[in-house]
Amino acid sequence: MAVRHRLIKKSPSEVWAVLADGTRYADWVVGTASSYPVRGRWPQVHSAIGYEVRVGLWTLRNESVVRACVEEHELELEAIAGPLGTARIAIELRPWGEYTLVIIDEHPLQGAGGTLHNVAVEGLIQLRHRAMLKRLADVCEGDGQTQSRPARTEPRPA
Repeated sequence: MAVRHRLIKKSPSEVWAVLADGTRYADWVVGTASSYPVRGRWPQVHSAIGYEVRVGLWTLRNESVVRACVEEHELELEAIAGPLGTARIAIELRPWGEYTLVIIDEHPLQGAGGTLHNVAVEGLIQLRHRAMLKRLADVCEGDGQTQSRPARTEPRPA
């Protein structure tokens, strides 16, 4: 189970504003090229966003579904990646003085990701989380290095 944390120099409500905007998912989630609404009102429970992952010439379309949500405190997602399987991603926001301690906990649930999960994969997830939390901090703290990508209302044609 990959657990990583980072102190973000913004209030929980400011960090939550980024997490609660499904169109900004690609701004901070490593490997995601774009995101778009699929159903419901993000981040309400059972709502979903779609996102694209580009690997060379291929574009994979995946989906994240909200499984639990406590505004400004907790967002639990199920990432659905087709044959690769599903994963639980829990994001917890803890007030830390005037800032926010963000804790991400991810583990595979089913499919190939769960079957092939091992120490090496765990290490790769840790590296991804380190980069993802840095990107989230950059977006929240507004250092200007992360440019917001235009959101789409639907995936690109195949």
